[in-house]
Amino acid sequence: MVLFYNLSIRLYVLLIRIAAFFNPKAKQWVVGRKNVFAKLQEAIHGEEDIIWFHSASLGEFEQGRPVIESFKEKYPNSKILLTFFSPSGYEVRKNYEGADYIFYLPIDFASNAKRFMYIVNPKMAFFIKYEFWHHYLKELKRRNVPTYIFSTIFRPDQLFFKGYGGFHRRMLSAFTHLFVQNQESVDLLNGIGLSNVTLTGDTRFDRVYTIATRSKALPKVEGFAQGKEVLIAGSTWPKDEENIIKYLNETKNSYKYIIAAHEVDEDHINNITSKIQKTWVRYTKATKEEIDAAEVLVIDCIGVLSSLYRYGTVSYIGGGFGRGIHNTLEAATFGLPVIFGPNYHKFQEAKDLIEIGASKYYENYSELKNLLDIFYENSEKRNYSGLQSKNYVDRMRGASDKILSEIQV
Repeated sequence: MVLFYNLSIRLYVLLIRIAAFFNPKAKQWVVGRKNVFAKLQEAIHGEEDIIWFHSASLGEFEQGRPVIESFKEKYPNSKILLTFFSPSGYEVRKNYEGADYIFYLPIDFASNAKRFMYIVNPKMAFFIKYEFWHHYLKELKRRNVPTYIFSTIFRPDQLFFKGYGGFHRRMLSAFTHLFVQNQESVDLLNGIGLSNVTLTGDTRFDRVYTIATRSKALPKVEGFAQGKEVLIAGSTWPKDEENIIKYLNETKNSYKYIIAAHEVDEDHINNITSKIQKTWVRYTKATKEEIDAAEVLVIDCIGVLSSLYRYGTVSYIGGGFGRGIHNTLEAATFGLPVIFGPNYHKFQEAKDLIEIGASKYYENYSELKNLLDIFYENSEKRNYSGLQSKNYVDRMRGASDKILSEIQV
């Protein structure tokens, strides 16, 4: 199985290197790892008390951020090393002030894992949500480095719980402790003989609460909203945009619309605006006069979505027609009803929000139209759903403190 794993990693690297000739993200993935060991050696230079946090990408980083910052506050003399697998995390957060060192994670080859550990010599390691790298975990265990994973959620269909999943189960044995989101995860892990498991919940609740309390004022958006009902469509993909744009083109309801796509490259933004039949403006290019007159505001930059929701009335979260919905909690913490597509079942918070009446999902345009009409016309239902959203986030906070209370440095 190790041979198959190694071959899979090498094949993946080969495909990424080929894709790098025509795909900017793949190129960042390759270029970002160039001379990474020399850069690590120069930066760390024998530093002691390195605490290593690893994240797959931006979403997982934001999930882990409350723990990183709480750890640094509790242990200010420790040095935080933050690594990313994906450019979507590294390129956005490479200047994050909460970490002392930020790098791409070298590829999970046995030689790389040994070299990384020799240079970094971590005192402790944390993996955020879903990162299971065989050689790194094996090397951490061999060196007796306390290793943790948190905000993880396990499902019965994962390889860990299959009869042929021994290789993957052995990776789990490398963790000193696993901090999970729900009771089902506890039960699944107990069922394969792992008792070093604690139900702490999801650290994203801590993160979105902090975001809400520190959200930036956005004067352009405030001018655009003007006290009207505002539908904010965040982290959208083409199918989401198709449905939202069809609704805004056809409806007679006087919503104002903010569309913040997951991808903000020029071609994608132009594709969105070409289909809008109402007055639209781009966020970075609009004058005050244009903002005031517009019915649709298209966000053409990154970094503002989490602050946008403070101006919303109803939220739509994208991704539900693809691999899965994006972050519903950023909208929920501001007390907004949340709507998304049908692919939400892997997300515990989405299921919880539906159960308490804070969220609705839809499967086709007709259902979306009905939901948006109801939330526009029935303020009582809208306010009830929004209140349920906010109360849910408030009720679920505290995972970061629970995790740190279990860890001894």
